[in-house]
Amino acid sequence: MLLATDLDGTFLGGKMEDRLRLYRLIKASPNLQLVFVTGRGLESVLPLLSDPLIPVPDFIIADVGATVVNGHSLEAIEPLQSEIEEKWPQTYAIRAALEEIPQLNYQHVPQQRRSSFYYEAGVDHSLVQQVADRYDCDIITSADKYLDLLPKGVNKGTTLKKLVEFLAVDPDDVMVAGDTLNDLALFQIGFSGVAVGKSEPGLLQAIDQLDTAYSAEAAGAGGILEYMGKHRPFQQLIRGEQKLVPQKRKSKKSDQLVMVYHRLPFEKESVNGKTVRVAPKSPNGIIPSLLGLFEKGRSGLWIGEEVIQQDGQPVPNQLVDESRYPNLVASTISLSKEDIDKFYRVFSKEAFWPTIFSFVDRAKFNHEDWDHYLMINKRFAERIAREADEGALVWIHEYNLWMVPSFLKTMRPDLKIGFFHHTAFPAADIFNIIPWRKEIIGSLLLCDFVSFHIPRYVENFVDVIRSHTPFKVVKKVDVANQFLTYSCALGVDQMTKIIEVDGRQIRLGAQPVGVNRDHIEQILTDDNVKSEIHMLKQRKAESGITRIISIERLDYVKGPLEKIQAFGEFLAEYPEFRGKIELVNVCTPPSQGMTIYDEIRDQVNQAVGEINGKYATMNWTPIQYFYRALPFEEVVKHYALSDIAWITPLRDGLNLVAKEYIATHGLLETAGILVLSEFAGASVELPYAILTNPYDRKSMKDALLKALVMEPSEAQVRARRLYEHIEHYDIHYWGRDFVKELERSGKTVLNSNGGG
Repeated sequence: MLLATDLDGTFLGGKMEDRLRLYRLIKASPNLQLVFVTGRGLESVLPLLSDPLIPVPDFIIADVGATVVNGHSLEAIEPLQSEIEEKWPQTYAIRAALEEIPQLNYQHVPQQRRSSFYYEAGVDHSLVQQVADRYDCDIITSADKYLDLLPKGVNKGTTLKKLVEFLAVDPDDVMVAGDTLNDLALFQIGFSGVAVGKSEPGLLQAIDQLDTAYSAEAAGAGGILEYMGKHRPFQQLIRGEQKLVPQKRKSKKSDQLVMVYHRLPFEKESVNGKTVRVAPKSPNGIIPSLLGLFEKGRSGLWIGEEVIQQDGQPVPNQLVDESRYPNLVASTISLSKEDIDKFYRVFSKEAFWPTIFSFVDRAKFNHEDWDHYLMINKRFAERIAREADEGALVWIHEYNLWMVPSFLKTMRPDLKIGFFHHTAFPAADIFNIIPWRKEIIGSLLLCDFVSFHIPRYVENFVDVIRSHTPFKVVKKVDVANQFLTYSCALGVDQMTKIIEVDGRQIRLGAQPVGVNRDHIEQILTDDNVKSEIHMLKQRKAESGITRIISIERLDYVKGPLEKIQAFGEFLAEYPEFRGKIELVNVCTPPSQGMTIYDEIRDQVNQAVGEINGKYATMNWTPIQYFYRALPFEEVVKHYALSDIAWITPLRDGLNLVAKEYIATHGLLETAGILVLSEFAGASVELPYAILTNPYDRKSMKDALLKALVMEPSEAQVRARRLYEHIEHYDIHYWGRDFVKELERSGKTVLNSNGGG
């Protein structure tokens, strides 16, 4: 069997899920020969040959039929190529004659044995015909804008027919596929074929009377598959396909989910001295949890950035992990290290990060850096626009990509766009100090769904909108079923759910990220971990010391210095606890090159040294300070061994450490006590935590004292209630809930108030 297919709009078109399905089918069919038949020049086909997703063709017919080569060696197929060469007239003479005709513009693309032009609607075709007649050429047009002159009798169809004869393939075993008038010749030589969905109307009209031609409903690769199921010689391939990948129920509506995140879902390993990508091994963190959305075969595209390769070549798309996520493809945006540093480590961290967390005195606004930020955001938008299926769901993550919707909506209005903030969102009077606030809010209002961790951030966002543009509140919901309302600093009783701006409805959401409870359980049930925890608990019991754990990334927002100073004051005011408590403080260093954290690092180091120097004895050190990133398994051990978690950020979008601590003690059925800043987003979810004000040293010390003297029975009840909450609202709930809300966005809402 032989499949001869056009590329753009046909073999490379349609839904990504259909493309992957077709490509797998071809790779698994050794008796099927694949021929690319394209209007492209050979040079522009070559990058496809190194794309790991696309099967390598056995033959390539390029230049609208004027070039024919072996797809593996790229050697010309003789004598077919020589016969074409003999017919080819004077290249430059034809080009010069055509360039004199008004409204014809030469295509500056690689091309051989043809003259390719763009033509405008008013071009005088009789003048073109005169040139064609003079040099004994045929005129081929397509898409109402492309015009080619080729040697008479040379086109996609005649070259394919000669190749089929050369290979001695039965014509009944040949299938052709195309989507423009450029491909008409493939159908006119008698082979059975398919005009895929969304084909050029001129092609559909031209093949309407051909018994051997079929007009598919599905676009691109989906149309090829559709016809394979109807065309007898190829039906056996479709019947055997179930053995490759189980097929889902087909739907006309795209269910592709496009994940847009600054990180890619890969780990890197060194193999034979070379750095290679491998599927992620650790299930901890946001990325593995997002990957879980694709485990049942959902079509997906993951777009992220990476430092450009040493050879400067673009990274081809690749499957993330075919065995676990069969239809998830990673698309890499290659950026220079300088671009990434400027975009992420400098501008985003110096301008947006301090503003988001209300540290406005630390914000630095550079308009040149803003232009660079726009450039990076536009590159993300262009990649999404180029590769997303029609009607796909797009999930954009984090403030680094605030401006992507503004570019994307004009490029691809068919896409449904969701945006999730992993950080806090400040009050209007704070956010509005950003010089580009109008542009950012305008971009976010082009989304269909905008989500945050907690209702307070939603209402802050609504207040910002209120200061920028008129809008209508379509729906509000009560939030007391999941969140604290009046009893804490970040509480609200109602949340705006749907707003209408300029006739568009935008859905809003509060969806706090959960923890991967299953992964923590997997660690705790490991025999080696269980044994080590048991041994260390015995040792701790013998010492009689109560352990307090605090884990955070080094960042002024997390308040590491304020906590250390409060602990020093606690020891001074409550000497009876000296030698009986210890603070284990794990501080993860910031990314390399983040110099803005050097000052806070030095201040914390000095404060730890002063307290230990003042209070330490031969048998006791008040603060164990770890300035390094610990493997998550080690972190879980620390959670298990600690009696109290003292989590006191000055500001925090959520705080997963608090939830991980709760999950660990819930699984162990122990009574870990949580002291949590009321300015961490998680505080409104966790009513059984002891809340504290990190700006008030007395509050910090009182909360710690309350935890230290709490009755075991009360601690047990609090721990159990906290665990019930985080067990229900876990990481998987978060991911599914976001996608469900994004899918629901854009639908008409009849009621103007109420829950849901």
